Amino acid sequence: MNKWIDVSQLLSNKVACWPGDTPFSYRVSWSKEESGSVNVSEITMSVHTGTHIDAPFHFDSEGKKVKDLDVNLYIGEAKVVHLHNPSSISVEELKKIDLAGVTRLLIKTGAWTNRETFPTSIPPVDLGVAAYLSNQGVRLLGLDLPSVDSLDSKELAAHHELAAHNVHILEGLVLDAIEEGDYELAALPLSLTEADGSPVRAVLRKR
Repeated sequence: MNKWIDVSQLLSNKVACWPGDTPFSYRVSWSKEESGSVNVSEITMSVHTGTHIDAPFHFDSEGKKVKDLDVNLYIGEAKVVHLHNPSSISVEELKKIDLAGVTRLLIKTGAWTNRETFPTSIPPVDLGVAAYLSNQGVRLLGLDLPSVDSLDSKELAAHHELAAHNVHILEGLVLDAIEEGDYELAALPLSLTEADGSPVRAVLRKR
């Protein structure tokens, strides 16, 4: 049986976070020497650190929170495709891909090479992509990028358009060594009842 492949960013004090957001921090807060029996640790982080999902509440105060999302979106058959350093993720590029029967689409752009440093620019998802993906039956879009929008965007047009077409967002994947093809995906968010997003442990297995 094919083994599961981890496609998540490592969560360490070196992981890049969005400029101005809460940096990741880990420490042992209660050591075995202090407790007499166990080490107990704590982490501080933004829910958008590393590999994570966005809930619509992230960009819409009336939008769904993590507790409202269907976990089945984040488990199941997925297709990995490569777009080699595109200037943007466009409908024209996606029309070259056979999306018949695809529910979860994961795109490798190769645009974020050093994940210990936050990128200065990324290829955004163009307007029109959400409608196209929805019409094709895609319900989850995963990228090897920290956002579906340009990093300086305040309108977050792609986020809003994807949500409006019921296409959910998975960001920060590590697809460097992943070939194009059909896979099984598991990328479950935590049960954070009021959260606008959640870190995930994303794994793939070749079908």
